[in-house]
Amino acid sequence: MHRHLLHNDDIRDTGAQDLSAGQVGLLNGWGVFSTIRVYDGVMFAWERHWARMKTDAGRMRVPFPPGEDWLAQRLHRLIEANHAFNATLRVAVIRNRGGMFEGPGPMRDFDVVAFTADVNRWGDTVKLGLVPNGRHAASEFAGTKNLSWSENLALYERAHEQGLDEVILLNERGEVAECTSANVLIVQGSQVWTPPLNSGCLPGVTRALFLEEIRIPGLQVGERTLFPADLEAADEILITSSTREILPVVSVEGLKVRTGRKVLEQLRQAFKAYVESYVASRKRADIRV
Repeated sequence: MHRHLLHNDDIRDTGAQDLSAGQVGLLNGWGVFSTIRVYDGVMFAWERHWARMKTDAGRMRVPFPPGEDWLAQRLHRLIEANHAFNATLRVAVIRNRGGMFEGPGPMRDFDVVAFTADVNRWGDTVKLGLVPNGRHAASEFAGTKNLSWSENLALYERAHEQGLDEVILLNERGEVAECTSANVLIVQGSQVWTPPLNSGCLPGVTRALFLEEIRIPGLQVGERTLFPADLEAADEILITSSTREILPVVSVEGLKVRTGRKVLEQLRQAFKAYVESYVASRKRADIRV
Protein backbone atom coordinates (compact mmCIF):
# COMPACT_ATOMS: atom_id res chain seq x y z
CA MET A 1 0.00 0.00 0.00
CA HIS A 2 1.27 3.48 -0.83
CA ARG A 3 1.72 6.28 1.72
CA HIS A 4 -1.57 8.15 1.33
CA LEU A 5 -5.21 7.06 1.30
CA LEU A 6 -8.45 8.83 0.56
CA HIS A 7 -10.93 9.14 3.44
CA ASN A 8 -14.07 10.93 2.28
CA ASP A 9 -12.84 14.41 1.25
CA ASP A 10 -9.33 14.18 2.66
CA ILE A 11 -6.01 12.67 1.62
CA ARG A 12 -4.44 11.19 4.77
CA ASP A 13 -1.55 9.03 5.86
CA THR A 14 -2.36 5.31 5.73
CA GLY A 15 -1.34 5.01 9.37
CA ALA A 16 -3.90 7.56 10.58
CA GLN A 17 -6.63 6.12 12.81
CA ASP A 18 -9.69 7.77 11.35
CA LEU A 19 -12.23 4.94 11.36
CA SER A 20 -14.52 3.81 14.17
CA ALA A 21 -15.81 0.40 15.21
CA GLY A 22 -19.24 2.07 15.41
CA GLN A 23 -19.32 2.29 11.60
CA VAL A 24 -21.45 -0.80 11.11
CA GLY A 25 -20.02 -1.56 7.69
CA LEU A 26 -16.52 -2.01 9.03
CA LEU A 27 -17.22 -4.96 11.32
CA ASN A 28 -20.05 -6.43 9.26
CA GLY A 29 -18.56 -6.11 5.79
CA TRP A 30 -21.53 -3.94 4.83
CA GLY A 31 -20.29 -2.06 1.84
CA VAL A 32 -19.14 -2.39 -1.75
CA PHE A 33 -15.78 -2.01 -3.45
CA SER A 34 -13.93 -2.19 -6.72
CA THR A 35 -10.32 -2.68 -7.75
CA ILE A 36 -9.22 -0.50 -10.65
CA ARG A 37 -6.11 -0.60 -12.80
CA VAL A 38 -4.48 2.79 -13.34
CA TYR A 39 -2.59 3.21 -16.62
CA ASP A 40 -0.63 6.44 -17.17
CA GLY A 41 -2.78 8.22 -14.59
CA VAL A 42 -6.07 7.06 -16.14
CA MET A 43 -8.51 4.85 -14.21
CA PHE A 44 -9.20 2.17 -16.81
CA ALA A 45 -12.86 1.42 -17.56
CA TRP A 46 -13.84 3.76 -14.73
CA GLU A 47 -17.43 4.11 -15.98
CA ARG A 48 -17.96 0.35 -15.70
CA HIS A 49 -16.48 0.17 -12.22
CA TRP A 50 -18.69 3.05 -11.10
CA ALA A 51 -21.83 1.52 -12.62
CA ARG A 52 -21.20 -1.88 -11.03
CA MET A 53 -20.52 -0.38 -7.60
CA LYS A 54 -23.68 1.71 -7.81
CA THR A 55 -25.76 -1.33 -8.80
CA ASP A 56 -24.25 -3.47 -6.05
CA ALA A 57 -24.78 -0.70 -3.49
CA GLY A 58 -28.48 -0.65 -4.37
CA ARG A 59 -28.73 -4.43 -3.96
CA MET A 60 -26.85 -4.35 -0.65
CA ARG A 61 -28.70 -1.28 0.71
CA VAL A 62 -25.50 0.73 0.98
CA PRO A 63 -25.78 4.55 0.67
CA PHE A 64 -23.69 5.70 -2.25
CA PRO A 65 -21.93 8.87 -3.48
CA PRO A 66 -24.16 11.38 -5.29
CA GLY A 67 -22.42 11.26 -8.65
CA GLU A 68 -19.70 9.68 -10.75
CA ASP A 69 -17.65 12.88 -11.00
CA TRP A 70 -17.81 13.43 -7.22
CA LEU A 71 -15.98 10.16 -6.59
CA ALA A 72 -13.71 10.31 -9.65
CA GLN A 73 -12.34 13.72 -8.63
CA ARG A 74 -11.38 12.42 -5.19
CA LEU A 75 -9.76 9.29 -6.60
CA HIS A 76 -7.69 11.38 -9.00
CA ARG A 77 -6.45 13.43 -6.05
CA LEU A 78 -5.31 10.19 -4.42
CA ILE A 79 -3.50 9.07 -7.58
CA GLU A 80 -1.70 12.42 -7.71
CA ALA A 81 -0.79 12.35 -4.01
CA ASN A 82 0.78 8.89 -4.31
CA HIS A 83 2.21 9.44 -7.81
CA ALA A 84 0.39 6.20 -8.55
CA PHE A 85 0.19 6.70 -12.28
CA ASN A 86 0.68 3.01 -13.07
CA ALA A 87 -0.79 1.18 -10.12
CA THR A 88 -3.73 -0.63 -8.60
CA LEU A 89 -6.45 1.41 -6.89
CA ARG A 90 -9.03 0.00 -4.51
CA VAL A 91 -12.06 2.04 -3.48
CA ALA A 92 -14.64 1.02 -0.88
CA VAL A 93 -17.94 2.60 0.10
CA ILE A 94 -18.78 1.64 3.69
CA ARG A 95 -22.24 1.87 5.24
CA ASN A 96 -22.09 3.65 8.62
CA ARG A 97 -25.60 3.45 10.08
CA GLY A 98 -27.98 0.63 10.96
CA GLY A 99 -28.18 -2.48 13.10
CA MET A 100 -27.73 -2.87 16.85
CA PHE A 101 -24.16 -1.61 17.13
CA GLU A 102 -24.23 1.73 15.36
CA GLY A 103 -21.83 4.15 17.03
CA PRO A 104 -22.99 7.20 18.99
CA GLY A 105 -22.91 10.75 17.75
CA PRO A 106 -23.27 12.30 14.29
CA MET A 107 -21.97 10.17 11.47
CA ARG A 108 -22.08 10.27 7.69
CA ASP A 109 -24.35 7.75 6.00
CA PHE A 110 -21.30 6.26 4.28
CA ASP A 111 -17.53 6.59 4.23
CA VAL A 112 -15.35 6.38 1.14
CA VAL A 113 -11.95 4.80 1.69
CA ALA A 114 -9.50 4.30 -1.16
CA PHE A 115 -5.83 3.46 -1.47
CA THR A 116 -3.30 2.58 -4.14
CA ALA A 117 -0.59 -0.05 -4.37
CA ASP A 118 2.01 -1.28 -6.82
CA VAL A 119 0.73 -3.61 -9.54
CA ASN A 120 0.98 -7.18 -8.29
CA ARG A 121 3.37 -9.55 -10.07
CA TRP A 122 1.04 -12.46 -10.83
CA GLY A 123 3.49 -14.56 -12.80
CA ASP A 124 3.13 -15.84 -16.35
CA THR A 125 0.82 -18.82 -15.77
CA VAL A 126 -1.76 -20.05 -13.27
CA LYS A 127 -2.26 -23.35 -11.45
CA LEU A 128 -5.82 -23.86 -10.23
CA GLY A 129 -7.75 -26.09 -7.85
CA LEU A 130 -11.47 -26.88 -7.76
CA VAL A 131 -13.82 -26.02 -4.88
CA PRO A 132 -17.30 -27.64 -4.90
CA ASN A 133 -20.14 -25.42 -3.63
CA GLY A 134 -17.87 -22.41 -3.62
CA ARG A 135 -20.63 -20.19 -4.97
CA HIS A 136 -24.36 -20.15 -4.22
CA ALA A 137 -25.88 -19.06 -7.51
CA ALA A 138 -29.41 -18.91 -6.10
CA SER A 139 -28.48 -16.28 -3.50
CA GLU A 140 -30.15 -12.89 -3.87
CA PHE A 141 -26.71 -11.30 -3.53
CA ALA A 142 -24.77 -13.58 -5.86
CA GLY A 143 -22.46 -11.60 -8.10
CA THR A 144 -22.18 -8.54 -5.85
CA LYS A 145 -18.71 -7.26 -5.06
CA ASN A 146 -19.25 -6.51 -1.39
CA LEU A 147 -16.90 -6.07 1.55
CA SER A 148 -17.76 -9.48 3.05
CA TRP A 149 -14.74 -10.96 1.28
CA SER A 150 -13.31 -13.22 3.98
CA GLU A 151 -14.51 -16.48 2.37
CA ASN A 152 -12.67 -15.59 -0.81
CA LEU A 153 -9.53 -14.67 1.15
CA ALA A 154 -9.62 -17.92 3.12
CA LEU A 155 -9.97 -19.99 -0.06
CA TYR A 156 -7.22 -18.01 -1.78
CA GLU A 157 -4.84 -18.40 1.17
CA ARG A 158 -5.49 -22.14 1.37
CA ALA A 159 -4.84 -22.48 -2.35
CA HIS A 160 -1.40 -20.90 -1.91
CA GLU A 161 -0.63 -23.22 1.01
CA GLN A 162 -1.38 -26.11 -1.37
CA GLY A 163 0.99 -24.79 -4.02
CA LEU A 164 -1.78 -23.39 -6.23
CA ASP A 165 -2.32 -19.87 -7.53
CA GLU A 166 -6.13 -19.76 -7.43
CA VAL A 167 -9.20 -21.97 -7.32
CA ILE A 168 -12.21 -22.39 -9.58
CA LEU A 169 -15.42 -22.16 -7.56
CA LEU A 170 -18.27 -24.45 -8.58
CA ASN A 171 -21.84 -23.55 -7.67
CA GLU A 172 -24.46 -25.74 -6.04
CA ARG A 173 -25.31 -27.25 -9.43
CA GLY A 174 -21.70 -28.29 -10.07
CA GLU A 175 -21.25 -25.56 -12.70
CA VAL A 176 -18.11 -23.47 -13.11
CA ALA A 177 -18.74 -20.02 -11.66
CA GLU A 178 -15.46 -18.12 -11.25
CA CYS A 179 -12.25 -17.90 -9.23
CA THR A 180 -12.04 -16.07 -5.91
CA SER A 181 -10.94 -12.88 -7.69
CA ALA A 182 -11.07 -13.59 -11.42
CA ASN A 183 -13.41 -14.73 -14.14
CA VAL A 184 -12.89 -17.89 -16.19
CA LEU A 185 -12.71 -18.25 -19.98
CA ILE A 186 -12.29 -21.39 -22.05
CA VAL A 187 -11.34 -21.67 -25.72
CA GLN A 188 -12.84 -24.23 -28.06
CA GLY A 189 -11.64 -23.71 -31.60
CA SER A 190 -12.69 -20.20 -32.63
CA GLN A 191 -15.13 -19.82 -29.74
CA VAL A 192 -14.37 -18.34 -26.32
CA TRP A 193 -16.85 -19.11 -23.54
CA THR A 194 -17.33 -17.71 -20.05
CA PRO A 195 -19.95 -18.77 -17.47
CA PRO A 196 -23.17 -16.72 -17.50
CA LEU A 197 -24.06 -14.48 -14.59
CA ASN A 198 -26.68 -16.98 -13.38
CA SER A 199 -23.74 -19.23 -12.43
CA GLY A 200 -23.20 -16.88 -9.48
CA CYS A 201 -20.08 -15.25 -10.90
CA LEU A 202 -19.13 -11.61 -10.51
CA PRO A 203 -19.72 -9.49 -13.63
CA GLY A 204 -16.03 -8.66 -13.98
CA VAL A 205 -15.07 -5.57 -15.97
CA THR A 206 -12.49 -7.36 -18.14
CA ARG A 207 -14.98 -10.16 -18.76
CA ALA A 208 -17.59 -7.61 -19.86
CA LEU A 209 -15.18 -5.86 -22.21
CA PHE A 210 -14.45 -9.10 -24.07
CA LEU A 211 -18.17 -9.86 -24.28
CA GLU A 212 -19.39 -6.41 -25.26
CA GLU A 213 -16.67 -4.20 -26.74
CA ILE A 214 -13.47 -5.92 -27.82
CA ARG A 215 -13.87 -7.54 -31.23
CA ILE A 216 -11.35 -10.01 -32.67
CA PRO A 217 -11.73 -11.20 -36.28
CA GLY A 218 -12.39 -14.93 -36.44
CA LEU A 219 -13.23 -15.27 -32.74
CA GLN A 220 -16.62 -15.39 -31.04
CA VAL A 221 -16.84 -14.58 -27.33
CA GLY A 222 -20.01 -15.58 -25.52
CA GLU A 223 -21.61 -17.01 -22.38
CA ARG A 224 -22.29 -20.70 -21.82
CA THR A 225 -22.90 -22.93 -18.85
CA LEU A 226 -19.66 -24.79 -18.14
CA PHE A 227 -18.83 -27.88 -16.11
CA PRO A 228 -15.44 -29.37 -15.15
CA ALA A 229 -15.71 -31.66 -18.16
CA ASP A 230 -15.74 -28.56 -20.38
CA LEU A 231 -12.45 -27.49 -18.84
CA GLU A 232 -10.92 -30.81 -19.88
CA ALA A 233 -12.34 -30.47 -23.39
CA ALA A 234 -11.05 -26.91 -23.86
CA ASP A 235 -8.07 -26.03 -26.04
CA GLU A 236 -7.11 -23.27 -23.59
CA ILE A 237 -8.27 -22.13 -20.15
CA LEU A 238 -7.77 -18.50 -19.16
CA ILE A 239 -8.59 -16.25 -16.23
CA THR A 240 -9.22 -12.50 -16.36
CA SER A 241 -9.40 -9.63 -13.90
CA SER A 242 -8.64 -5.92 -13.79
CA THR A 243 -5.22 -6.45 -12.25
CA ARG A 244 -4.26 -9.69 -14.03
CA GLU A 245 -5.61 -8.66 -17.42
CA ILE A 246 -5.53 -12.19 -18.89
CA LEU A 247 -3.46 -15.21 -17.84
CA PRO A 248 -3.22 -18.80 -19.11
CA VAL A 249 -4.03 -21.79 -16.91
CA VAL A 250 -1.48 -24.61 -17.03
CA SER A 251 -3.17 -27.02 -14.64
CA VAL A 252 -6.42 -27.68 -12.78
CA GLU A 253 -6.05 -30.07 -9.87
CA GLY A 254 -7.75 -33.40 -10.58
CA LEU A 255 -8.32 -32.64 -14.28
CA LYS A 256 -6.38 -33.23 -17.48
CA VAL A 257 -6.32 -29.92 -19.33
CA ARG A 258 -4.69 -28.62 -22.49
CA THR A 259 -2.37 -25.62 -22.40
CA GLY A 260 -2.54 -23.99 -25.82
CA ARG A 261 -1.65 -20.32 -26.27
CA LYS A 262 -2.87 -19.40 -29.77
CA VAL A 263 -6.07 -17.60 -28.78
CA LEU A 264 -4.49 -16.20 -25.61
CA GLU A 265 -2.10 -14.12 -27.69
CA GLN A 266 -4.94 -12.80 -29.86
CA LEU A 267 -6.94 -11.82 -26.79
CA ARG A 268 -3.91 -10.15 -25.19
CA GLN A 269 -3.12 -8.10 -28.27
CA ALA A 270 -6.73 -6.99 -28.62
CA PHE A 271 -6.96 -6.08 -24.95
CA LYS A 272 -3.71 -4.12 -25.05
CA ALA A 273 -4.94 -2.15 -28.07
CA TYR A 274 -8.22 -1.42 -26.29
CA VAL A 275 -6.42 -0.18 -23.16
CA GLU A 276 -4.16 2.08 -25.21
CA SER A 277 -7.11 3.54 -27.08
CA TYR A 278 -9.10 4.09 -23.87
CA VAL A 279 -6.20 5.79 -22.09
CA ALA A 280 -5.39 8.01 -25.07
CA SER A 281 -9.02 9.11 -25.42
CA ARG A 282 -9.27 10.03 -21.71
CA LYS A 283 -6.04 12.00 -21.88
CA ARG A 284 -7.35 13.94 -24.88
CA ALA A 285 -10.55 14.66 -22.97
CA ASP A 286 -8.53 15.96 -19.99
CA ILE A 287 -6.58 18.30 -22.27
CA ARG A 288 -9.81 19.72 -23.72
CA VAL A 289 -11.19 20.35 -20.22
